[in-house]
Amino acid sequence: MEDEKTKTTVDRTYWLNTMCKIAKPVLQNLANQQLKQNMPVETSGRDREQYTYLEAFGRLISGLAPWLETGSDHGSEGELRKKYIDLSRRAMDAATDPDSPDYMNFSEGYQPIVDAAFLSHAIVRAPQEIYFKLEPNVQQNLVQALKSTRTRKPFFNNWLLFSAMIETALFKMGEEWDPMRVDFALKQHDQWYLGDGLYGDGSEFHMDYYNSFVIQPMLVDIVETLENQSHDWKLIKDRIIKRAKRYAVIQERSISPEGSFPVVGRSLTYRFGAFQHIAQMTLQHKLDETLHPAQVRCALTAVIKRMIGISGTFDENGWLRIGFIGHQPELGEGYISTGSLYLSAAVFLPLGLPANDPFWQGEADWTSKRAWAGEQVPIDSAL
Repeated sequence: MEDEKTKTTVDRTYWLNTMCKIAKPVLQNLANQQLKQNMPVETSGRDREQYTYLEAFGRLISGLAPWLETGSDHGSEGELRKKYIDLSRRAMDAATDPDSPDYMNFSEGYQPIVDAAFLSHAIVRAPQEIYFKLEPNVQQNLVQALKSTRTRKPFFNNWLLFSAMIETALFKMGEEWDPMRVDFALKQHDQWYLGDGLYGDGSEFHMDYYNSFVIQPMLVDIVETLENQSHDWKLIKDRIIKRAKRYAVIQERSISPEGSFPVVGRSLTYRFGAFQHIAQMTLQHKLDETLHPAQVRCALTAVIKRMIGISGTFDENGWLRIGFIGHQPELGEGYISTGSLYLSAAVFLPLGLPANDPFWQGEADWTSKRAWAGEQVPIDSAL
């Protein structure tokens, strides 16, 4: 029993240390209004400098949000969390103050719709620590920044959810919001459902991880936040959750005994951000009954360790570099830059669970590890 307790404590400490290693350069520089001065911009695309900083902040804080929302408390983790809460609030001020040297682009071009949505997802996940405890002037600047994205129309694919998530955050903040943007996104994605827990990215199926990067986590949080605002949305919620549970099963089964997963689809440089969905389902205690939380922790820990320790993942100053494993700039699509990579932080959502949650307790092999060892595993079946 003592060995198990020690091992699971080690796992949580490892997750915390890895998350902070990724987060520190972004939040510390932004809190000091030095992000644009110090963050490198690695990209094969053009004009990414105007987008990359909001990408870094929005994506990173979205992953940290549940951990921040638990608040500062006693002990070493509580002190660490207090530090990062302070950095996050100062960063929010710097990012949204028009007079700040790190004031971010929320309205020029199309990309800001995307990363304002990730920032909005952070607010939905951590409204108290990330929004309501801000100074009034920072709250006002943030609201104006989010509303400024309305000057741009999202593309007819998963981008519909970005507009919907921004409106969801405005609702959560007690601000004026647009139900039509939410309604269109929810109902159109219902039309794009293809079966067995998977949605198309638009009218066609893409073999990639966008069901996890964007589609399912946002669908779940939007409908859960707003279900009581419309009878239509309340009716659609159950099937969204059922599909989400099935997709989490597929995600868990995709992790090999060695902690690898299929190298398929675009945006592979988001690394273990590919598992945002199962991380969120774990955080929300929505895993299918065939999945024990500890097996998900062990599987995700294996993935994180396999990916993060490869030489070239970080530069000499601790910034993420483009790659799936290590530094592989050839995998960076034209829309990828240094800031894009911080969607990897989405895997850390379960740190919002307390240390005594079943996720952090005990040891359990995940499905493929048991199957390839010839052990008993649950039979799989389509939804």
